[in-house]
Amino acid sequence: MEIAERGRYLDPRPRDGGLPPACLRSAPTGGAATYRGQVESVWDYPRPPRLERSAARITVVHAGVTLVDSDRCRRVLETSHPPVYYVPRDDIAPGTLEPARGRSFCEFKGAAGYWDVVVGPVRVADAAWSYARPAPAYTDLAGAVAFYPSKVDECRVDGELVRPQEGDFYGGWITADITGPFKGGPGTMTW
Repeated sequence: MEIAERGRYLDPRPRDGGLPPACLRSAPTGGAATYRGQVESVWDYPRPPRLERSAARITVVHAGVTLVDSDRCRRVLETSHPPVYYVPRDDIAPGTLEPARGRSFCEFKGAAGYWDVVVGPVRVADAAWSYARPAPAYTDLAGAVAFYPSKVDECRVDGELVRPQEGDFYGGWITADITGPFKGGPGTMTW
């Protein structure tokens, strides 16, 4: 995270002034590195998105079944979006994902395919997505799956319950140490 001056984030508003000053937040002091418990502004995240390893313990639970319990995830950080966590396929409970028909395209990561979450008789359509053959800058995402926190019972980062990012197709994970405003809610599509 870049810090313009000690204890202050860079002004995250685009040059066209499209965002309110409320997105300027106090930042941790002592340098650019952040640690759990310190505040990260989504307006300090880059575009194109950055892919990084995460040592956080990620859990996903649905219909009483733990689908994910992993500390080997990657996270994607993109301007105006909360982090999205990608879980190695080997760390997902066997038999809980089935390919779905959905497809989409990300200008940075490439073509995405979707997954239904299946727990016994419970099926949640398009609850997760992945990139089978991601663009070269995102090859570490191959074989990893991201879950929409809005479509499963709970997602946690180091034990903290995640709030889902608003919007029909956004999959960001909001925790106490992530600040916005976040793209996805009403009136944010042009950000």
